Amino acid sequence: MSWNPLPVARKHWFLAGTILLLLLALLGFQWVLPGLSVARQEPPRLEVVTASWLLRHSVPASAKAAKNPLGNRPDPAAIAAGHDLFVRKCASCHAYDGGGKSEMGAGEYPRPPALHALLPSLSDGEIFYHIRNGIRNTAMPAWNMPDDQIWRLVAYLRALPLVAPQLSGPIAPRQEAAVREAHYVGSATCRSCHQEIYARWAKTRMANVVRDPRQHPDAIIPDFSKPDALVKFKVSDIALVYGSHWKQRYFRKSGDTYTPFPVQWDITNRKWLPYHVPDKGGDWWARHYPDKGDNANRPTGPLCDGCHSVNYNIATKAVAEWNVGCEMCHGAGSAHVANPAMVNILNPARQGYVKANDTCIQCHSQGQPIRNPIRGQYYDWPVGYHAGLKLSDFWKLEDHKLGELSFTHFPDGTAHKNRMQGNDFVQSLMYARGVTCFSCHDPHGSGNEAMLRKPVTQVCLSCHGPNTQNGPHAETIEAHTHHLPGSPGSQCVACHMPKIAQTVGKVNVASHTFRFVMPAQSEKLGIPNACNACHKDKTAAWATAAIKGWADRSPWRADP
Repeated sequence: MSWNPLPVARKHWFLAGTILLLLLALLGFQWVLPGLSVARQEPPRLEVVTASWLLRHSVPASAKAAKNPLGNRPDPAAIAAGHDLFVRKCASCHAYDGGGKSEMGAGEYPRPPALHALLPSLSDGEIFYHIRNGIRNTAMPAWNMPDDQIWRLVAYLRALPLVAPQLSGPIAPRQEAAVREAHYVGSATCRSCHQEIYARWAKTRMANVVRDPRQHPDAIIPDFSKPDALVKFKVSDIALVYGSHWKQRYFRKSGDTYTPFPVQWDITNRKWLPYHVPDKGGDWWARHYPDKGDNANRPTGPLCDGCHSVNYNIATKAVAEWNVGCEMCHGAGSAHVANPAMVNILNPARQGYVKANDTCIQCHSQGQPIRNPIRGQYYDWPVGYHAGLKLSDFWKLEDHKLGELSFTHFPDGTAHKNRMQGNDFVQSLMYARGVTCFSCHDPHGSGNEAMLRKPVTQVCLSCHGPNTQNGPHAETIEAHTHHLPGSPGSQCVACHMPKIAQTVGKVNVASHTFRFVMPAQSEKLGIPNACNACHKDKTAAWATAAIKGWADRSPWRADP
């Protein structure tokens, strides 16, 4: 038997390359240490070549030889499924066209590669291997997806070099221009081509915010046959019903608009509650619409309908469609219906994170139009804005003075009331890092709470995990939370999204700053904290002492 020196030589070259890369990394660290800007340093070419060589030779031969079971010509449905995965999991860093020039990718080191140029040199097996296992010393994570999903993603990536030339360039501006010139056609028009998405959306609360009880008798939740002293109207008096999850409100026709009855149904506690915003000390708009406590002078046109319909016309008081329809987020669709193409309908996922999030913040925030009053009336929604425009040109978020407890804010600026997810989110580190609302929520609907893309116990772990770059920096989730596995206290949202924003009565919804409020802040500033939200029989001082006893927590942060 003859001795083959090649495997030994490969090991020696691999070892030599590893040592060289380590030396380069050490030298690079010394070069950039004075500026502390590693993430913005372009590596020396030799380092790039060496790292690329090591990466290619780190994939086992068996994995490299693996073939996509979907074949050389995968079914278009498989490619479409891979496209959806790419948008949800890859585009934030690699950009929609695979060019790596995204809000997040631009700040990463090493930089995400231009996929349409790199992929032809990789086998299917290599692509699968890197998606499954991640790439060490980069921001590329290991994706824990079923094999069939990864192969669909590989199939889409194989098609990316073909579609990249169409995607490269200013796609979002072209889409924005197209919807500006188009007119609204209604969500039902989208159904014929987007059946699965339409079917999911049609079941969402956004598709059913406003319902006419004559068309939908089942929309009314409470039993009106049971008398209540607060309720002084009949089912036949109700023109529209708003809401189906936390609370339900009832509206009567008032000329060319609607006004709310002065009661609401608390769905959680199944009881009637008064509904009237005081002229002073409540929402800013209330003083401009004073009444006798019966809401008779509170029209929905300027106060509600801009967010509960598509394209509410303030001149004619007409809507293109009631509820949050497809065109609320994707823009007017007539050009797309006439010629279905990528460039003539807006996809918020292809926009930068600011405009993408504006699509949701337009309604999920408290604020005022930049110019108010408009045509003699004060509006509580961003008149003139539509998907694709810059929201800050039309809307300003509610002001807040730090240290002050107001109708809308806690002293630290966290939302005090509902419909302020946007006010919270823009303060968060996730927003600053380019995360979007639809990174976590599926606006087309899902079977999970709050239309989350994954169950609430899993969605955060899509990006976060024990000892990962994004944290938490602990061996296990339980080591980070100091609560038992599977317990409510070990859920990420329990501490980082406490339910402290009031929606109706004593029913609260989740905060979206993702900050952990220290119990000491509750004592000093009156801000609710997650610890005492669960441990109601304990004091804030007890919670502070408990946190200080955790060896992995800084005492300086526990008692600010």
